[in-house]
Amino acid sequence: MRLLLVRHGQTRSNVEHLLDTAVPGADLSDLGREQALALVPALGGLGVGAVTASTLVRTQQTAAPLAAHLGLPVSVADGLREIEAGDLEMRGDEASVRRYLDVVAAWLHGDLSVAEPGAEDGHAFFARYDAAVADALAAARAADVETLVLVSHGAAIRTWAGSRVRNVSADFVIATGLENTGVVDLVGSPEEGWTCERWAGAVVAPEQAAATGAGAAAEPGSVF
Repeated sequence: MRLLLVRHGQTRSNVEHLLDTAVPGADLSDLGREQALALVPALGGLGVGAVTASTLVRTQQTAAPLAAHLGLPVSVADGLREIEAGDLEMRGDEASVRRYLDVVAAWLHGDLSVAEPGAEDGHAFFARYDAAVADALAAARAADVETLVLVSHGAAIRTWAGSRVRNVSADFVIATGLENTGVVDLVGSPEEGWTCERWAGAVVAPEQAAATGAGAAAEPGSVF
């Protein structure tokens, strides 16, 4: 199967580097709406047969033009929402953003017990994200769909990929950005494992990607 993990379009919270992770979250900005429309020519010819978004409005707004073009509904899955900021929600100071990213880095390196006050730990995040992916894949298989799109969030996509994709390492996703409407293109299955073919348009080698791989270094406030 082919799984396209798409980060949502730009929001005002992105521009202001705010930890905007709770439902419903910010709407897309004008640029974000343009980015969502650009997914139609980018992905519309790839044989996508199902589109799922998180419970945050920005992912559903991002998914809507592509789904409409394909004549598909947008399914909604709570498990695809962003990694929770907890007590840091809507803060944008450098120390808060760095603290949030440090928790994400700890999960990527195997310490799933850490969490921000008021937020989920790594065990809870991976349980709900894995379940959302599994449910979307099961529905796709039942409908004979081979290519599906999941519209989600920067930190969530990078963290899940860094732990579940065979040729994408923790160091790679920590050092590599995923811009708004960037696409992580995976092939495989939960049974066989996943391989990343392209990360935001750049080819990823079959062997494990190094920290200096595709893409630009992530700015601290650009991942939500």
